[in-house]
Amino acid sequence: MNKKLLAMSMTLLAFAAQAQTPAPTQQDTKQEKSKQQPAETKQQPEDQSESQSATGKKLPAVVVEGERRGSFLSKTIQLGTFRDMAPLDVPQTSNVITREVMDAQATTSLFGALQNTAGVTRSQLNGSTYDNIAIRGILVENRSNYRLNGALPIINLIDIPMENKERVEVLKGTSSLYYGFVPPSGIVNLVTKRAGSEPVTTFTMLSNHYGGFNGHLDVGRRFGDTQQFGARINLLAGHEEFGIENFSGHRALTSGAFDWRVNDRLSLKFDVEHYRKEVSEQAAIQVLAPVNGVITLPSVPDARRNFAGEWQKYDAEATNLLLRADYAITNNWAFLFEVGKATTMRDRNFSQLMNYNLTTGDGTLRTFFNRNQIWDNENLRAELHGRMPWGNWITHEVTFGFIGNERKQNPRTASTFDTAQNLYHPLNIASRSPTAPFGPNRSQITDLGVYFSDRILFGDKLQATLGVRGSFYESSSTTTHYKANSVNPSFALMYKPVDYVSIYGSYIEGVEESGQAPANRANHGEILAPAISKQKEVGVKAMLAEGILLQLAGFEIERASTTIDAANRFVLNGMARYRGIELSASGEITSRLSLIGSALFMDAEQLNKENSATYGKIPDNTPERTASIFAEYRLPFVTGLSVNSGVYYIGRRPVNTANQAFVDDYVLLSLGGRYQTRIAGRRTTFQGVLDNVTNEDYWSTAGNGLLGVGAPIMFKAVARMEF
Repeated sequence: MNKKLLAMSMTLLAFAAQAQTPAPTQQDTKQEKSKQQPAETKQQPEDQSESQSATGKKLPAVVVEGERRGSFLSKTIQLGTFRDMAPLDVPQTSNVITREVMDAQATTSLFGALQNTAGVTRSQLNGSTYDNIAIRGILVENRSNYRLNGALPIINLIDIPMENKERVEVLKGTSSLYYGFVPPSGIVNLVTKRAGSEPVTTFTMLSNHYGGFNGHLDVGRRFGDTQQFGARINLLAGHEEFGIENFSGHRALTSGAFDWRVNDRLSLKFDVEHYRKEVSEQAAIQVLAPVNGVITLPSVPDARRNFAGEWQKYDAEATNLLLRADYAITNNWAFLFEVGKATTMRDRNFSQLMNYNLTTGDGTLRTFFNRNQIWDNENLRAELHGRMPWGNWITHEVTFGFIGNERKQNPRTASTFDTAQNLYHPLNIASRSPTAPFGPNRSQITDLGVYFSDRILFGDKLQATLGVRGSFYESSSTTTHYKANSVNPSFALMYKPVDYVSIYGSYIEGVEESGQAPANRANHGEILAPAISKQKEVGVKAMLAEGILLQLAGFEIERASTTIDAANRFVLNGMARYRGIELSASGEITSRLSLIGSALFMDAEQLNKENSATYGKIPDNTPERTASIFAEYRLPFVTGLSVNSGVYYIGRRPVNTANQAFVDDYVLLSLGGRYQTRIAGRRTTFQGVLDNVTNEDYWSTAGNGLLGVGAPIMFKAVARMEF
């Protein structure tokens, strides 16, 4: 089973007033050989003192005197066929944002976590309602690329709460072997908190200087004569304020993560979460039509300005259910079964400012009414996996699996209404209601697959991974119907000259849905034809110093491109190629200094020679450079006090596929500090974080002909007590 110990116990802090645990040596940080045996169903409690790895090997107990803390480094990843493997053994770029990083940054949003990884940008929307995200310029599909605990495809059309998550993982690039028809942007996996052997009762208050606040209760317990039952409950309620005009709202979360060790062979896990958010949605700004092949962009408006009315609400709720069973057939073979369901419902009054005059500011605000929109994902997976030693130095770790996924949606829409608005002097928008009946726009996607992978270990130095997936895909909507059958291979070779360094090369073929026309296009709701993507990657990973993971990778991705035609239709546009170099570092440089950083240098271009307007141009909203670094230092002369800072850079990006205008690059700075002490014997943390320190006005997003303004300066205060 996946053990949260592996994500949290890399480095523990002992304060100066207490006895200090010796810092791990480089030898201590060498990775296990990660022989991927079946998940052990005779579980040990998942805590920070003692557990068992996925190989069944007992990990050494960690004895700590004084306070404890988490780590900026995760020792495992829980994605695809790489479940419960050490990052050094994954022949693909992967990044993990641990609970400790999210706590240090006081982030509660998905983008807040993912800004710590290279190539992540917002797309189309500025994030006032939910985080629409692209990685390496490729959209992360909101219905298929976000996963709960490595399995269930949840629907990212409402802010996904981070408070009940232990970590956020990103497996970048093509991931179709395990996840089917998904874009090669990457898989974003959200791992929930689970009960450990130590009881947890934590209450957290978070507020900002605009008046927003959240209250969060986190409770974890184990029960039974042998501690065979576990439960982790998270409850949250809050009032939303971001410093934006005409804005109000609230959000809430109720979640539970339960597990039961039925006997020595069988274990069960069940996750349920329900969350809701109702807020005013900040209006987007539409780019103007080109004049002589050039688009002129307006100056960036004040970040607090809102062209929409407070009544123009975004009201959404989501429910996710996931059941997993693990059964150990023998010491070397196990069976896994997962079944889950994700449902999201939404009412929305989305607006965009369009056709404005750059001199006077006079323009039109168009509002799109959406009511009773429903997205529903159902997912089932059955998997047999095991180890087959061949002689003294060859071992096969094989996986046979079947996956069935069905995605239904009914994004009901009505007619729009237009009203006068001004870019420089916004007018109050009177409340309106839809006057036309809502029309159904139903669609359904069925994605079935069988897959096989074989990780072959040749002694301690060399390993090869072979995989193949056979897929059946069918999509239908009111206007289109597609079927596709595909067989796609994958191959990877890895060499470890020493235990803490791995060098790899991989080739992966994937399949994807190509995209769905958004609401502001003439063919809105249309699902484009499926297409094949191909990825090549070479890289090196190393675990150094006190426990810091370094990654360097070069990649090339070819996948289907899209554009907007003369009739305002979202259509396919041949192929696009993304080439780049990506670097990252995460973990502990010293016993007092933690760091997570990344950088991307990329060259992306569209390859359709038949379309001279886009040939050789950069895909829209794709930066050629991104970089981020966040570090925290625990002061030696004040017990419990730490200071931190983050710098985030996004390069310039084209607003459309013809590159007729670019939004400027930007740099954001954050500063923060935490003080940990004890009050009445209870561990207590006081924290302050200042985001966008310089109060920069900047275009935070582009794509789909829309622009979004980034959030203004914000001070956040946190008080947390552990009972």
